[in-house]
Amino acid sequence: MASLFHPLCGSNPNTLLKLLTTNGALSTKRFSQIGFALTIALTLWPFSTLERVLMELTRGRRSPIQAPIFIVGYWRSGTTHLHNVLSQSPEFGYISPLATGLPWNILGIVRLFEPLLEKALPEDRHVDKVAVKPNSPQEDSIPLASMGAASYYHGLYFPKGFQRHFQRGVFFDEDNPQVIEKWQNYHIHLLEKVSIHQKGKQLLIKNPVYTGHIGKLKKIWPKAKFIHIYRNPYIVFHSTHHFFSRLLPEFALQNYDNLPINDLILESYPRMMKALQSDSADLPANSFVEIRFEDFEINPLKTIEQIYQTLELPGFEQNSDRFETYLSDIQGYQKNSYSFQPKIIELIESHWQPFIEQWGYKVP
Repeated sequence: MASLFHPLCGSNPNTLLKLLTTNGALSTKRFSQIGFALTIALTLWPFSTLERVLMELTRGRRSPIQAPIFIVGYWRSGTTHLHNVLSQSPEFGYISPLATGLPWNILGIVRLFEPLLEKALPEDRHVDKVAVKPNSPQEDSIPLASMGAASYYHGLYFPKGFQRHFQRGVFFDEDNPQVIEKWQNYHIHLLEKVSIHQKGKQLLIKNPVYTGHIGKLKKIWPKAKFIHIYRNPYIVFHSTHHFFSRLLPEFALQNYDNLPINDLILESYPRMMKALQSDSADLPANSFVEIRFEDFEINPLKTIEQIYQTLELPGFEQNSDRFETYLSDIQGYQKNSYSFQPKIIELIESHWQPFIEQWGYKVP
């Protein structure tokens, strides 16, 4: 059974109403979630409006935030695991679960009700057994979707427009520069608030969508650094299908039969990887590092040291014990397992063969 607390509880009333009224008929089974989201949005509206006004009024008096470090990689390539490990360093800031759920209220009312709100956190991420704790770092896709930026999460919430929202949220609508401008404005606003919440630390931001948008991020953050993690494409395909299939029962406010999930995965992977290769080609050597998930899994500390050395980051030796402690704590974690049918293997290879060959992968 889906939780009463839907991610859209973090929207403001205008954004929420626009999403609810422009995406087709809603499922009557989800009316309780929708009603709860509207109640929360209306209740928090005065506080979120005040917080937004104060952010605008104080912008000129705040120091610029440090250029973030972005963790990129196609869905299910190990970005979350890497994010969790690196965030053990107290030198990095990140987006907390409460900031993800209520992005307009990060600096105000969320802090007042943190103990109560933390009890509403799910035990895991729905798609795997990775625990969600009050200090678990999160990506920015959900908060940006709640704020009103184009996002593939809108396709999960309103699957009647799944394909349209996926293409718009992952690749943007190049015929409409306002879509990109709106995402950019919300992205900057969110990270400015998170920076304040994290006491000015350098932010560690993870988002699979950014795999194809390093060029756009460099225009916003010229000194940003990037970590790309890649994984066996055969596993990535199955795991990504599992990812979308598991989130739909939790988040969909409409019926979601016969969605073209496989087609979108097969088509988006090479498109995002080609964009990443093009965008990263001219980056300075200390701004981009690429790691193999399987190497990270076998020897995580060596891989983390490689990241620190390549990106010229300070603090590896001081924080290595923290990394080791976290890795020891999750040693018993069991990954999802998948079977590999010949027809699926053929389908994957017909779309992704250049990357399979480039990285030297085989069917597990």
